[in-house]
This record gives sequence, structure tokens and C-alpha cells, in this order.
Amino acid sequence: MSVLNKQEATLGQKQYHIALAPGDIGEYVLLPGDPARSDRVAKYLDNAELKANNREHRTFTGTYKGVKISVTSTGMGCPSAAIAAEELINIGAKTLIRIGSSAALDPRIAIGDLMISTAAMKNEGTSKFYVPNRFPAVPDFEFTHELVRTAKEMLEGTGEKVYIGVSSTDDAFYGETPEFIEKLRKLKIMNIEMEASALYTIGHLRDVRTACICGCSGNLTNSEVIYTKANEKLAEAWEREIQVVLETIVRFEEAKNLAE
Repeated sequence: MSVLNKQEATLGQKQYHIALAPGDIGEYVLLPGDPARSDRVAKYLDNAELKANNREHRTFTGTYKGVKISVTSTGMGCPSAAIAAEELINIGAKTLIRIGSSAALDPRIAIGDLMISTAAMKNEGTSKFYVPNRFPAVPDFEFTHELVRTAKEMLEGTGEKVYIGVSSTDDAFYGETPEFIEKLRKLKIMNIEMEASALYTIGHLRDVRTACICGCSGNLTNSEVIYTKANEKLAEAWEREIQVVLETIVRFEEAKNLAE
């Protein structure tokens, strides 16, 4: 009897959940949660082509300033994000960048500000399937450093702000009680989101670069939230973070090519 090795069985094949095959994507893939935000990214890409739209995973591939780039939505939470990451890596992804929405805990951060994660507290269950709970969840240093540098340069003089710090990746949106939020705030956690720690963990184990930038959807410390109407400042932040990531990719690719 031979027990199935899922990674070996799916490597280099058309992938079951994301419905993509080798050649469908670029080495750089942006990862929004919401499938509708894949369309937001696609409008910045030259010759963007819808490659697949299966389950919560909507993928476009095109080019930006000559670099082949893709966007694949992950859905909400670590389980579906982990599946998307694994399957994208199986068909050639080398850099995965989460572009998301996130609630801030730092009282300085306002709706519409950008936040770049330097590490993630693992308040979720998915990464525990991969590594011990004590194992840290951190993004790729070089790409994140370029992401920070690019964001600061692009926002300079605009009045828009970017913050850098440690995030918490949580499993239960409505399980975040006031007591739980206060505990994270005392640990000086910058923000709460739902996918980064699993993405970082898988990236580390699979030798691919990962990063995460989010637009602030609300501030839980200040109770500044918008749940019942359109969040226009957040929508503007999505556009800014997409532009920042695309420029970061171009700069990173240019530096990488010069070093080779």
C-alpha cells in the first residue's frame, strides 16, 4: 500500500482548486481575498487575460512594465489561502504577495492607511499542520524591505500614510471579543487580518518569497469601523496598495536581474 503524497501528485499538473496549469501564471502573484479585487488588479495589467474562475479563486495574468504578473483571489481565511498558495507554487509561482483589508489596533492608524506586515502572530489553525506553534511566521525580508521602501517613496508628499509592524492572523472574525482585542493591543500588534501567517509559513517551507500589505478597513481600538455602508477610503487604499505592489515587483525584478 502506498499512501498518497498530495504535493508530489499535483506538482506541475492542472490544479484542482484554482483550475490553473503550468504556463497560466507569472512568477509574481498578487493575492487578494475577494474575487472582485482580482478585477481591480487586472485593470493595471497589459493584455490581462482571465485564466480561471473556480470556487473563490479568480485569476488574471498579464504584464506590468514588461514583467509577467498574475492575481489570484484566495477567499477568506487561512485554509483557502493555503490551498491557493500551495497550488500556485505547484505551477511556478515564486513570489506571493497578499493585498488585503485589515483592522488596525494601533490608535494612530486611520481608515485608508496602508499597513505592511513584518511578522504575523499565529492565531489560526492552518499553520499548525505545517510547523510547531512556536515556529515564527515571517515574510521574505528582501521583498518586504523593497515593499516598504517603495511604499514610502510613492506616498511621500501625498498625505497618505503607511505603517510597518507585527500583525495577528485570526481565524474567527466574530470571535474577536473586546478582551481578546485588548490582549493583542497590549502586545503592540499593529493590525488583525486572516491569511498572512499561513502564507508566510508555506512560503518558508516551499522556498518562495511572501509579503503582505493591507489597507486599513477600520480601527478596533478607536471603534472607528464601517460595516453598513460602502467604505470609500478603503477602496482607495486597495488601489494604492495595488500600485505599490506592482512598482515593487518591477524594482525587485530589475535588481534581481542586475545581480544575476
